[in-house]
Amino acid sequence: MTRLQIVEQIFTKKSYLCVGLDSDITKIPQHLLSLPDPVFAFNRAIIDATRDLCVAYKINTAFYEATGLKGWEAMEKTAHYIGNDHFKIADAKRGDIGNTSSQYAKAFFETMPFDAVTVAPYMGEDSIKPFLQYEGKWAIVLGLTSNPGAADFELKNVLLKVDELEDEVHIAKQLTPYLYETVLQKVAEWGTPGNLMFVIGATRADEFTSIRRLTPHHFYLVPGVGAQGGSLKDISEKAMIKNDCGLLVNVSRAIIFASDKEDFAEKARSVAKEYREEMNNYLGKSVIPARQ
Repeated sequence: MTRLQIVEQIFTKKSYLCVGLDSDITKIPQHLLSLPDPVFAFNRAIIDATRDLCVAYKINTAFYEATGLKGWEAMEKTAHYIGNDHFKIADAKRGDIGNTSSQYAKAFFETMPFDAVTVAPYMGEDSIKPFLQYEGKWAIVLGLTSNPGAADFELKNVLLKVDELEDEVHIAKQLTPYLYETVLQKVAEWGTPGNLMFVIGATRADEFTSIRRLTPHHFYLVPGVGAQGGSLKDISEKAMIKNDCGLLVNVSRAIIFASDKEDFAEKARSVAKEYREEMNNYLGKSVIPARQ
């Protein structure tokens, strides 16, 4: 799916909601467990209930890989069931040496019909490039994550070197960016705003203004709204791009596990609708593209 197609979906549906299918078999409604493929049955019901309210679905592959072959089959069936009208993200967090990354890219972009894969950047350019070689496909690179462990590396200052120090205080501020800021700037050189996004956690709202300055044209996949406490309002006000929106805000547990009873799909739709209505308010402050 191209950037233009994503943007058209956003303004047509008045939504930048991504529904996360973190379909933990231990949490899905009990009445589904007797079915041949309970995870796929659960996903299908969630998709049917939310497809007009969101522009993307994110499948967290860990919840499928954990159950072996059946999980992979459920994941593949789910990706095909979503179809081509939604942006399909494999949240796999891959990243390895080039020839290995090439096989990961082939798995998700050729064997399975995903539009994007989340990837880790810390092995460098050759670990990311294979995901950027496919027309209409995306690498979504981990930028600033919402987990507490982000403080271990991402939020550490990096000391850069210069030959001359004329103003030590001023230069010290310029030369000690956070590691994630250095990563964002470097990774942005490897792709384009048409095939490269960044994961920015919603609980890092204070950082969004500076992040947008660093990467003014890239889309962000934003997890952490809902159960993790991120503010949709703060994110939208600080990071939205006029005309293109530039955001895909992921909500997983708050939507898909809104109920563990037989009304789970109805409740999921209700919560997703609330998010869509709030997003519509923020999009109203943006500029709808002339092509619409």
